Amino acid sequence: MSEIPTLEAAPQAHVHLIGGEKGGVGKSLVSRLLAQYFIDHDMPFLGFDTDRSHGSLMRFYAGYASPVLVDRYEALDTIIESSIDQPGRRVLVDLAAQTHDPLAKWMDESGVLDLADLSGLAIHYWHVMDSGRDSVDLLKKLLDRFGHRLRYVLVRNQLRGDDFSQLEESGELERALGLGAKVVNIKRLHDVVVQKIDAANSSFWAAKNTASAGGNGKLGLMERQRLKLWLNHAYAEIDAAGV
Repeated sequence: MSEIPTLEAAPQAHVHLIGGEKGGVGKSLVSRLLAQYFIDHDMPFLGFDTDRSHGSLMRFYAGYASPVLVDRYEALDTIIESSIDQPGRRVLVDLAAQTHDPLAKWMDESGVLDLADLSGLAIHYWHVMDSGRDSVDLLKKLLDRFGHRLRYVLVRNQLRGDDFSQLEESGELERALGLGAKVVNIKRLHDVVVQKIDAANSSFWAAKNTASAGGNGKLGLMERQRLKLWLNHAYAEIDAAGV
């Protein structure tokens, strides 16, 4: 008799929810970073973008992403169904701010975590954090709601501050680690580099591989070098998280 797969066993499919609830902590940047990681490592994926007005995946990785509305169960169902239908393809969901409650309601009322357990589906929640207290409070809310039933990745985004003492002193970091959470540190990247990439609506690959041609907003030689070093560090952090 075959054994029913559970999240404690090696999962066959993966859904990556990029959240943090608070606006401005860098969720979209982390979504773009993970999308580029999948591309560069030849890992098939499908992206979903929940931001109706400023969808980052739709803007920078349009060929890989589709819009999804968090207030429609039928749309959210597609996330789970697409991951189970093609388990070798990862699913990446960029969650807009203020989507935690409708998402949690859908998960509860649809038995998403029970289905995931039985289907060999791992749901990874990437909690993107700045250095403020709100990010810590939202982490507590997340852990209170889901406990051990999600696979957590805590993203300390140094582009939004580098003093995470409030997290370290809160007890929530130790609590998350006790639930098996991984920690990913995203180093600071020079502001001008970020601004030029965003202004050009460029993927990270295009930004690091397209030479400047004088006044067109593309990155210069040294800016591309800084981007390459930043990506290398971020990729090493993602590797350690085991996505």
